[in-house]
Amino acid sequence: MDFETYKTNPKTSYLYTEYERVITKIFETKRLMEENPEMKKIAEEELYALHEQKTFFEDEMKRILEKGAEEKIEAKEAIIEIRAGAGGEEASIFAGNLFDMYSKYALSKNWSVALIDESKSELGGYKEISFFVKGKKVYDVLKHEMGVHRVQRVPATEKSGRIHTSTASVAVLPVREKNLVSVDEKDLIIEFTRSGGAGGQNVNKVETAVRLTHKPTGITVRCQSERSQLKNRQKAFEVLETKLNAIEEEKRSQEESRARKEQIGTGDRSEKIRTYNYLQDRVTDHRIKKSWHNIEGILGGNIDMIVKDIEEIYENSHP
Repeated sequence: MDFETYKTNPKTSYLYTEYERVITKIFETKRLMEENPEMKKIAEEELYALHEQKTFFEDEMKRILEKGAEEKIEAKEAIIEIRAGAGGEEASIFAGNLFDMYSKYALSKNWSVALIDESKSELGGYKEISFFVKGKKVYDVLKHEMGVHRVQRVPATEKSGRIHTSTASVAVLPVREKNLVSVDEKDLIIEFTRSGGAGGQNVNKVETAVRLTHKPTGITVRCQSERSQLKNRQKAFEVLETKLNAIEEEKRSQEESRARKEQIGTGDRSEKIRTYNYLQDRVTDHRIKKSWHNIEGILGGNIDMIVKDIEEIYENSHP
């Protein structure tokens, strides 16, 4: 055992102090048995309890360090899902604006973007779209983008000049090299369909799109970005595993989530995190109560200052 690490690590130092106390007690009890044979039975019972405590502290310190090591494994790939919310066609157009924003930001960071699935609206927006983003520290950089984004503007289709408020939700899921859960094919319903175009029209006569339904959780995943049924199936499995792992990670980090909520919110999709106000040329993040100007530039991918300001607040809330 790496006793020096246990002793100096702030997450295990208290447990190590208790561990040393138990070790000392074990030596004292053994010496008592040698000096007072009549106390042997009582001492043996005491030793049994002490050895159980020793094992507990050893296992707990090891678990804490292993968990810390897992948390430090950087997710170099993330899945982003954007869904149109309230606002009808304008919400779909806004979802498309957000997709363009993240795609252009990824390009500026030398990250790669790969489409998973899309459902286009009649006017060229997205009812929903999901895609991979791969690159250095991609999840750490984008994780605080998760939540409800709101736009306030006059839609191009609005003849009276009235301002509309629409929303789109963003989910950011880390793709880990080490999975916490695995998918059993016995728990899946696997369906093959044709890839769809705008307005639900089929643009592919071959059933290459894949739809997976995970029966225990009810989670459904669809992938149609590849021309090969096999490749779509592989992508769909990867997306499903990522979603199931995200659920498991959330279960394991409830305390951390509560601490985060005190400062910048939970990032749940139901929580409005940011407003894009065209009339005032202003973007406001409600979690850190800060605004930036130049909406066109921001939706054009210039979000580095927003990402960094939010991360700074987050780091200050976790000294």
